[in-house]
Amino acid sequence: MKKFLLAVLCLTVALPAFAQSKVDKRLSESTAVLTTLLTKPDGISKTLLDKAECVLIYPAVRKVAVGIGGTYGRGVLICRSGKEMNGEWGSPIMYTLDTGSLGVQLGSTSTDYVMLVMTQRGADKVLSGKLKLGADASAAAGPNAAQANGFNDPNIDILTYSQAKGLFAGASLGSAAMGADDDANEKLYGKPIDAMEIVRGNAPVPATGKPLVDLLDKQSPKRM
Repeated sequence: MKKFLLAVLCLTVALPAFAQSKVDKRLSESTAVLTTLLTKPDGISKTLLDKAECVLIYPAVRKVAVGIGGTYGRGVLICRSGKEMNGEWGSPIMYTLDTGSLGVQLGSTSTDYVMLVMTQRGADKVLSGKLKLGADASAAAGPNAAQANGFNDPNIDILTYSQAKGLFAGASLGSAAMGADDDANEKLYGKPIDAMEIVRGNAPVPATGKPLVDLLDKQSPKRM
């Protein structure tokens, strides 16, 4: 009985630590993905990043292999500070992604996704904690670096990009759904907290999220 109680106690202690390590890993992987896509010559244009109000990063999103499947991933949202969302980048918010597509999926793939939220309307919808592309906010495949300077469409809320096997391009995510990952946010901040509270309440940046915030502050200190 003592051995059993000891095992239960060890498991109780280990589970929160394991959950925290998964959140930290998500932040680390998101930082690595964004670093690659912001520094490669044909990656995300600084011109567009300077116009963005928020950035969503989903590292290593996987597609269901067989049967009725979809694509599900966990990522990070970061928005600019200030009432007009034109200041430095704020604290990270944990988010989920679900394409909810139907049909037979042959094989499995791992894809990185990055989304630039370009309008206040799009930012408000994302920060509501639940968003469906197409229905709640308009989305389009992001232009490449050569076309970025010419982009100026106020009707597009979100620009989407993908990277798979080293190949980077604009991506269409159809009617993908995104939502706040409340459990992960609680693990990261040590208390229940929603997306709007993190952004508007100026929640302190967790140590594990600082490299990602520092990267964005370096690349794009203020919104143009």
